[in-house]
Amino acid sequence: MIGGFQNIAKIPELKKRIFFTLAMLAVYRLGCHIPTPGIDTAALAAFFSERQGTLFGLFDMFSGGALSRMSVMALGIMPYISASIILELLTVVIPYLEKLKKEGEQGRKKITQYTRYGTVILSIIQGFGIAVGLERMSSPGGAMVVPVGGWGFRLLAVITLAAGTAFLMWLGEQITERGIGNGISLIIFAGIVARFPLAVGNTFRLMKTGEITPFFMALILAFMIGVVGFIVFMERGQRRIPVQYAKRVVGRKMYGGTSTHLPLKINTAGVIPPIFASSIIMFPATIANFLNVKEIPWLQTIVTLLSPGHVVYILIYVIFIIFFCYFYTAVHFNPVDVADNMKKYGGYIPGIRPGKNTAEYIDRVLTRITFAGAIYVSAVCVLPQILIYQMNVPFYFGGTALLIVVGVAMDTSNQIESHMLTRHYEGFMRKGLGRAR
Repeated sequence: MIGGFQNIAKIPELKKRIFFTLAMLAVYRLGCHIPTPGIDTAALAAFFSERQGTLFGLFDMFSGGALSRMSVMALGIMPYISASIILELLTVVIPYLEKLKKEGEQGRKKITQYTRYGTVILSIIQGFGIAVGLERMSSPGGAMVVPVGGWGFRLLAVITLAAGTAFLMWLGEQITERGIGNGISLIIFAGIVARFPLAVGNTFRLMKTGEITPFFMALILAFMIGVVGFIVFMERGQRRIPVQYAKRVVGRKMYGGTSTHLPLKINTAGVIPPIFASSIIMFPATIANFLNVKEIPWLQTIVTLLSPGHVVYILIYVIFIIFFCYFYTAVHFNPVDVADNMKKYGGYIPGIRPGKNTAEYIDRVLTRITFAGAIYVSAVCVLPQILIYQMNVPFYFGGTALLIVVGVAMDTSNQIESHMLTRHYEGFMRKGLGRAR
């Protein structure tokens, strides 16, 4: 592996791409510390310190702490992700978008353009909502988050936040085009990993004070390594359906007669299900922060049941994750289209008739492996609840953040390795593993 890293320096283009990516991520982290004008940052920090188990804490995690500081990049890249998901869902119900999706490169460019427009619109709406909400917020000590409100502050906040999101969107596209890896994913990755040094520092401080024994910390560290290895194994896991292509003559050339496979990933939906599930289940706790729930007994009971660590919270969370795994897989992967494309080019699954029977077979296999993927995603996302509330581990580990970090790291390392292999260098691993992949 050390030799693999040394080979990076021997490829000028790859080295340039990596430096460009790191420079753009540094610009992003710098922007996360530039505050939006007109806000009392101390009062805002006190407000967020009491709301880590709500939607505020979830969005703050994805924005790399920019939301709790209310920086110019407070909205982060979430409006872009929301716009992308909305457009992907709309392709199922709007024939025009479905047609664009099948048009190849030109269609993708058009969908990307619509995604940009949607991102700006969502940023303006969310920015206005945040500006109005900030005017009503106050710290536990009673200090107002926005000392001087009004339409002047609202317009300034909307322009600032929308411009920050638009800049991040452009930054991500530049990283994808001129850097290494997926720019949007790397921005989220950088925001999550930015909190890692603070967590390590707090852990060493607790070890010095004796609150955590070295033996217990060693067990937790070994467990963490095992969990990361398990995630890598599951993310690479796939069911390979054998596909045979019959020989056919086109003009004077003969095509086909080859054997290949159709790879179906265990976790087709990725990290979308836990994000949706977290957003829904945290919504009641977020609303409760703006209401005096102590005066309403039944509402107080609901908030308690839906608090992180409670059995009801965990059970509903898992149900939502499983549901969204199936829902997003059904939207993202269409067995009928796959079967039609196979039939069009003379492909068939041995023992299965082409057309409808092939689509039903693929759907049946996909349904089974999606259940295994949903259980795997649920286990990783429930892990922080067990570690924090049952084992008293003093730091957050697992959940959506870990899935994103490991997934982005794997994708980026695969792209780096591909650059190295195309130039006759070994990858990060030895010859056998690289060639086997």
